Amino acid sequence: MLGLTIREVSQAFREGRISPTELCRKCLNRIKKSRHLNAYITVTEELAMKQAQEAEGRFQSGTPRGPLDGIPFAMKDNFCTENIETTCASKMLKGYRPPFNATVVQKLLDQGAVLLGKTNMDEFAMGSGSTDGAFGPVRNPWSYSTSYRDQCGQEADSDWAISGGSSGGSAVAVASLSSFLALGSDTGGSTRNPAAHCGLVGLKPTYGLLSRHGLIPLVNSLDVPGIMTRSAQEAATVLGVLQGQDVKDSTTVCHPADQSDLPDDIDITKLHIGIPKEYHAPGLMPETVALWGRVADLLERAGARVELVSLPHTQYSIVCYRVLCAAEVASNMARFDGLEYGHRSGIASSTEALYASTRHEGFNDVVRGRILSGNYFLLKRNYQRYFVKAQQVRRLIADDFSQVFRSGVHILLTPTTLTDAPSHAHFIQENNQTRSLQEDVFTQPANLAGIPAVTVPTALSQRGLPISLQLIGAALQDRKLLTVAKWLEKQLAFPRIQLPWDTAEEEGVGEGRLAGRERSSAV
Repeated sequence: MLGLTIREVSQAFREGRISPTELCRKCLNRIKKSRHLNAYITVTEELAMKQAQEAEGRFQSGTPRGPLDGIPFAMKDNFCTENIETTCASKMLKGYRPPFNATVVQKLLDQGAVLLGKTNMDEFAMGSGSTDGAFGPVRNPWSYSTSYRDQCGQEADSDWAISGGSSGGSAVAVASLSSFLALGSDTGGSTRNPAAHCGLVGLKPTYGLLSRHGLIPLVNSLDVPGIMTRSAQEAATVLGVLQGQDVKDSTTVCHPADQSDLPDDIDITKLHIGIPKEYHAPGLMPETVALWGRVADLLERAGARVELVSLPHTQYSIVCYRVLCAAEVASNMARFDGLEYGHRSGIASSTEALYASTRHEGFNDVVRGRILSGNYFLLKRNYQRYFVKAQQVRRLIADDFSQVFRSGVHILLTPTTLTDAPSHAHFIQENNQTRSLQEDVFTQPANLAGIPAVTVPTALSQRGLPISLQLIGAALQDRKLLTVAKWLEKQLAFPRIQLPWDTAEEEGVGEGRLAGRERSSAV
């Protein structure tokens, strides 16, 4: 049951073969079984069952609200949820219960979707491993799978793999089959990175296509709500529900909604694919390089035109991103002072002492470090040298993408991450900033340009962990990206995860739907 697609579940609801309350109960049981993965900060069990019962009543009366009615979902803990604790995985916001829902949350609830809970993350979304939150690290379910244990010849608990970040909890919720979809935020790759490490489709929509209202900001000019699902078609369904202009977010764009259903018959022969030469970055895993080439060859054999292209300013994007990110972090975090918002220290001998002790107690080293860096970049003597220059470089990076797409290229094919998911022991040897620089090298240019990108799982590495590739398109070409992603899914047949606590009944395994398939050799 938990391994069915959203469309299959919706059809089963209509035919009475599954009830929303039965499915919700199984998801909640799954969360309990996979508690060691640490995917959730808050589980809204009572609310979820209540919402599932309401959905069941609508199906019984023949009045379902839409394709997501009764479908369980999870939400990253930096989206506001009415009267549900929203912490950003930080001590600073522990106990905070917003009086309203984020727009994307409300749209899902209006569709009848069932909220299972709030997912774990890096504190205030600052990180690329989901290892730096106040509630502990998130574990990648693939490091507990049969394929991982077979390849590594060791128990996963001895050296488990990270989930990626900062939306690691949302990715693990979907990958471990406790949720059918989840939302994260994507500032420099925080949706695509964990989706890649956990074998999911992760969509970073065009900036402004989805409302940011109610998303506690990291970098306002880069943040977008991201979608994580098990297939491109499901991502398209969720995108169709969430997109649209919002009077509460002036950055949203008015764009006519596309059909949620992606075509089954996809003509690849008219597709022009670009391979950016600058994405052959140092540290790129040989397996990823080989897979990248094989998928490019697969597209070319199918009739697509594939050629090498250049994005010359990509080499400066990481530095540009770090300056802009730190500057906006310093601005956004200023509100958490112990008086207006968040945690308040008991040390209050003076206003300055209250500010200092509150922020020291409430923020971890990563957040404090970015605040300090951002304030340095924004000093009057440094403003032109750092912040303004970074904005100018950002324009050059965006122009590079625009020029490539104007030349006739429809989609860029790139890696998503340098390697498969690192082990936790290896990952924590580096400091957070170094790790983020390495992990975001392929993802953050799309945020700087405001264009859509989607990561697609393609194969398992020799370690039995997912390797994914990324598709990048021009602004508002989200549907085209997902259409090509769907074609790749059919060709690559990425294997289904098999976890030790799986049962055929939970997964919905039947004829033609086998868990633990052999590693794909389609490419």
